[in-house]
Amino acid sequence: MVTRAESAALTRRALLDAAAELLDLGGPEAVTLREVGARAGVSRGAPYRHFTGKDSLLTAVTTESWQRIADQIRALRTDPALSASTKLRGALHTLIGVGRDQPHLYQMLFRRSGHRPEELGEGLDRVRRQLCGPAGDPAADRVRAAGRFQDEFLAIVTDLVGERNTRHYGALLLTSTHGIADMELSGHLDTERLRTTADELIDTLVRMVADAGETT
Repeated sequence: MVTRAESAALTRRALLDAAAELLDLGGPEAVTLREVGARAGVSRGAPYRHFTGKDSLLTAVTTESWQRIADQIRALRTDPALSASTKLRGALHTLIGVGRDQPHLYQMLFRRSGHRPEELGEGLDRVRRQLCGPAGDPAADRVRAAGRFQDEFLAIVTDLVGERNTRHYGALLLTSTHGIADMELSGHLDTERLRTTADELIDTLVRMVADAGETT
């Protein structure tokens, strides 16, 4: 017999899956609690018992996505059969892959807090809540999940360039990869004009950082 807690967990899972599917299909505008509930096959009021609103639901979706990405990076990092360069290349391609396969989700993952009217004007108070909020606070959970990804990623970078240079090269790699993904998503990475691809640019980044690591 399914307990009430188990039933609630199943409903929440169905709602999150439905929201992720709608996000992939039509972006954030396609995600409404009514459409999510209908797609999940639950009662009209069920979504409102699990999420305070659309923003809460999308935050939960992005939190789970960051956790999945962090799991993938950790699997790369802990694979003894892979070289440090191969691990880094795999980590960067993981991000590029999300941008290619789930462009709306990718944009949500890197959404800047405070860009929507309801989020403006909160300044440092919002940042403090995100970083220090209790477990179960959706915004804080999202920040912690993204932070877990960064920790796993930086551990891979450390193996190439050493701890002293990790943050510098980690930031260079992430910002460069984000730019590459964004250029590809927007169609501005024109292979006819630039005569390159996102994959080639990632390979170049990895080689550059690996060479820098050898000289430090």
